Amino acid sequence: MATIRITDLTLEAIIGINSWERTTKQEVIINITLDFDSSKAAKSDNIKDTLDYKDLKKSIMTLVESSKFMLLEKLVERVLDLIMKDPKVLKATVRIDKPRALRFAKSVSIESSRSKTTQSPKTRKPL
Repeated sequence: MATIRITDLTLEAIIGINSWERTTKQEVIINITLDFDSSKAAKSDNIKDTLDYKDLKKSIMTLVESSKFMLLEKLVERVLDLIMKDPKVLKATVRIDKPRALRFAKSVSIESSRSKTTQSPKTRKPL
């Protein structure tokens, strides 16, 4: 297992509940941790066998910069949805900071994680 970290991806998005936030893009800072099986890529040294973080970053940029969510919680979940679509990703954690969201605070952030289970939902036994 290996971990890729995308650190301080700084983008602009419509985010917030105040009227001015619905029309003015604000800075958000995204930090992502991705766990994946790197063994095939380590042997082949081929980009096709690894997690292409450049393509992933482009997809995240498109999503975030076109979004108009009210809450950071929604934005974090949508970014996680996008990341977890990649079959190579086993686990992901996304933290999104909204600088200057609170007076006297540098930032407010939301962090959420998700992982793929080894059992499919159809094969899980009821409790």
